[in-house]
Amino acid sequence: MLCIIYRWRLKPGREDEFVAAWERLTRAIRDHRGGLGSRLHRAENGLWVAYAQWPDRATWESARDRETADPKAAAAMAEAVAERAEPLLLDVVADLLVR
Repeated sequence: MLCIIYRWRLKPGREDEFVAAWERLTRAIRDHRGGLGSRLHRAENGLWVAYAQWPDRATWESARDRETADPKAAAAMAEAVAERAEPLLLDVVADLLVR
């Protein structure tokens, strides 16, 4: 399994737009690109963080190399973002999350 952490700072007042677009895009990725889903978080310092799971690196790379699963949602997310950090790719070493 491959996990990825995405991080953004949003433009003020664009939070609801970002969340709606993130939900649409995440569902499309899950339904059409092989992703296993994601969780979106807002940190106390204002940073927005998503934790996404993929079955493996090859599936993630294949999805990344294709056209986005929902171009309108991707564009809406991009419009709401002021700053984006590089994704952190994580290999699972131990997993104690409750399913």
